[in-house]
Amino acid sequence: MSETLPTVLDIEASGFGRGSYPIEVGIARADGSCCAFLIQPLDEWTHWDPKAELLHGISRDRLYQEGHPVRQVAQWLNDELSGLGKAYSDSWGYDNTWLSLLFHHAGMLPRFRLEALRILLSEEQQAIWSGTKEAMITEVDIHRHRAGEDARLLQLTYQRTRNVIRGA
Repeated sequence: MSETLPTVLDIEASGFGRGSYPIEVGIARADGSCCAFLIQPLDEWTHWDPKAELLHGISRDRLYQEGHPVRQVAQWLNDELSGLGKAYSDSWGYDNTWLSLLFHHAGMLPRFRLEALRILLSEEQQAIWSGTKEAMITEVDIHRHRAGEDARLLQLTYQRTRNVIRGA
């Protein structure tokens, strides 16, 4: 019996805190496929943290060359997620802030809600989450700190913790 996986959204950003903005958004769909888009920074988005770049490996120049316009990314998210009504994030506080910024600058409203992934987790799942996630990182060839692949990692960790708890 295969159950539907939650759709997970992840955002990489120019840094943390005041002035930071989204630079990549990715989703892992319920069928396990994932997709991500780099985002072209707007002129007023000037904050850049070199430590964040070391983590995600995305340069500002690359965003200008390969990134998609803010409005196009917001439209893609609405197209992907409006039918579901919601997606989940493990860093809701940050991701929701960056998502709001993206939609604000796109001049659009999101047609879905972003919710904290932890609301789907039982206490037992939460207890084994970190260890399971670390195991998944070593088992699965995932490029960490890229939005689509991080979303898929979270989805796989959710699935593994659920299966362990159920004894599957």
